[in-house]
Amino acid sequence: MKILALDSTAIVASCAILEDERLLAAFTVNNGNTHSETLLPMVESSLKLLGLNPSDIDLFALSEGPGSFTGVRIGAATIKGLAFGKNKPCIGVSTLEALAHNLIGFNGIICPAMNARRNQVYTALFECKDGEIKRLTEDKAIAVTELEDELQNYDLPIYLCGDGDFLLYESKTRKKDYEFVPEPLRYQSGYSVGKCALMKYNSGEIKTDLTIAPTYLRPSQAERTRNEKIKENIK
Repeated sequence: MKILALDSTAIVASCAILEDERLLAAFTVNNGNTHSETLLPMVESSLKLLGLNPSDIDLFALSEGPGSFTGVRIGAATIKGLAFGKNKPCIGVSTLEALAHNLIGFNGIICPAMNARRNQVYTALFECKDGEIKRLTEDKAIAVTELEDELQNYDLPIYLCGDGDFLLYESKTRKKDYEFVPEPLRYQSGYSVGKCALMKYNSGEIKTDLTIAPTYLRPSQAERTRNEKIKENIK
């Protein structure tokens, strides 16, 4: 099964093409949030180098969020466009779960932390043992201090990844020492998205280009501003 997987939920944009779990091509760009300009050319270049076109893809995979509202929407729109009219399965996976799978060879607690602004992070906790990853908490948006308190409950080594990891490393209220994670494993990976999607496919969790949708976890800044204005007008 050929899988096309995308992640544009943060500063890094990544796409990958897999043959089941075997990586055929990977393309990652870390030059800021320009995904509307770079994501589709990355996909087209990867397909061309492999001598493929979108109709050769058997499964379209997407990192559905949480993350940057704009980035999540761009990724969803791109995968919907590529899969449109092809009657092929589409699968969305948690950005945080895919990040955790970057560190599948590390035994301990894996803590993806994505910068959610206002000193908050999108996060979830996972335990990795002997190449198997177990989810410990659901995806959520919480304050950095709350996450630090939560990590106090674990005596295992703790590995951070994601573009918000620095918020924990540099926190003035830091309570734990964190394990070293190599730079390439800290950021979003199309390959990890593809692997997570394949697991979902094998368990029967399948959607289509019409039903796949982003996950935001919290309202956008525009929605928050609008709600605040509504509350002020009510007063």
